[in-house]
Amino acid sequence: MEPILECHELTKKYGNYFALSNLTLSLERGQIVGLLGPNGSGKTTLIKLINGLLTPTGGQIMINGLAPCPDTKKIVSYLPDRNFLNEHMRVSQILSYYEDFYDNFSTERASKMLETLEIDRRLRLQDLSKGTLEKVQLVLVMSRAADLYVLDEPIGGVDPAARDYILQTILTNYNENATVLISTHLISDIENILDRVIFLKNGQPALNASVDEIRTKYGKSVDALFREVFKC
Repeated sequence: MEPILECHELTKKYGNYFALSNLTLSLERGQIVGLLGPNGSGKTTLIKLINGLLTPTGGQIMINGLAPCPDTKKIVSYLPDRNFLNEHMRVSQILSYYEDFYDNFSTERASKMLETLEIDRRLRLQDLSKGTLEKVQLVLVMSRAADLYVLDEPIGGVDPAARDYILQTILTNYNENATVLISTHLISDIENILDRVIFLKNGQPALNASVDEIRTKYGKSVDALFREVFKC
């Protein structure tokens, strides 16, 4: 089966600075992958390239065999690291908007998650706490039947009590042929749901390995190996 994401010598340059340099990797289907690295390692640049928000300086990026385009946006569900919604709208209005805009959005699935999180659909987004707003955004993203979910810091702003539910939401709301790419600094919190990790360092992969391989080969947790590689 064709990989959901392929990068071949992918390069992105800002002036004289290389955010990504000849990056080559692929993501198979049916995995939850951690995209890990310190600030400035190229994580956000890669995520924006996947979503067609930036154009490569060189090399190639392919999603389901296509360069980023309107067709790939239909199968990629993206959670940015900051609010992207109109805060004057009510939660119920956002659900209707997503239902109209995305053919693969399930209002029923979103409503069930909101109910479990005890989020009132009648509230305006501007009246929600930062953590609750982030939960709403994650619900919207995970309620699409996408092939690739790209989540940038999905648990960064929520309280520890809600993290387990959010991680369980990620686990249970994508099909077995889909892939989830998660960028986060909270490695110990997500390690147990990861199948594979990619360490980015200075715009290049410092490690691309399965979690089982890391534990077997290095005898360490992902978090411990990350701290060793990046001297945290």
